[in-house]
Amino acid sequence: MTEKEEPSEAAVQAAAEVWVVVGRLRRKLQSLLGGVDGESDLSPAQASVLARLDKAGPASASDLAAMEGVRPQSMAKTVIALEEAGLVARHPDPDDRRRQLVVLTEPGLERRQDDREARRAWLARALDEHGTEEQVRAVITAMALLDEVAQA
Repeated sequence: MTEKEEPSEAAVQAAAEVWVVVGRLRRKLQSLLGGVDGESDLSPAQASVLARLDKAGPASASDLAAMEGVRPQSMAKTVIALEEAGLVARHPDPDDRRRQLVVLTEPGLERRQDDREARRAWLARALDEHGTEEQVRAVITAMALLDEVAQA
């Protein structure tokens, strides 16, 4: 398809449905952060910071604030709460001793891994409960296409 061609009706419908379902799925998986009952000792902001540190590595609080789109004062509170919970620690930046980098602690990393595994297990069970083998295989095929689109 060239840039000037209109997408097919099926592609337009698929795009709209993917957008809605991904949003719903993201919210559902976020609600599982504290366990299947939805109770969590982490706020969404705290969980997001742990995820970002796990993915991107150490960062200053001001860098985290910019990445998360929040004020530095709000991020400072989030980092303090995570530090008090033993999930992050602050260390001097080796490139600029005036700055401190926020890093995941071993318990913070374990928490991220446990949360990720709990969400993965929930989704696998839900797919088994709600879908046929053929439907689950169709999801695998669809995910491969979406991944290709995301990397294009």
